[in-house]
Amino acid sequence: QVQLVESGGGSVQAGGSLRLSCRASGYIYSRRCMAWFRQAPGKEREGVATIYSVGGSTRYTDSVKGRFTISQDNGGNTLALQMNSLKPEDTAMYYCAADPRPYDSCSDSSTEYKYWGQGTQVTVSS
Repeated sequence: QVQLVESGGGSVQAGGSLRLSCRASGYIYSRRCMAWFRQAPGKEREGVATIYSVGGSTRYTDSVKGRFTISQDNGGNTLALQMNSLKPEDTAMYYCAADPRPYDSCSDSSTEYKYWGQGTQVTVSS
């Protein structure tokens, strides 16, 4: 069974930084998409960033470009999201997700991901 566990969330002031981590355990295909999603109360789950396990191709939603950086190590078993210049609108529960994919075609839709973590809360105050 694949397990994804997020950590690193917390409460920060606007303009601050946080680094989220996601540790994967159990069997997972080496060719896979990994992603960060977030969901604020009353809003739909939003794709934040994706990265492919082979080659490290990354994609970001427009609202975080230039501020967030997704990365991986240990063959993709550890996923990170460096979050800089945080804004109150970044406040949400952040989720790590993974999905086996034969090629680099990572989706920003939550319905495309098979494995999910339980989430870590990020709160940004003004």
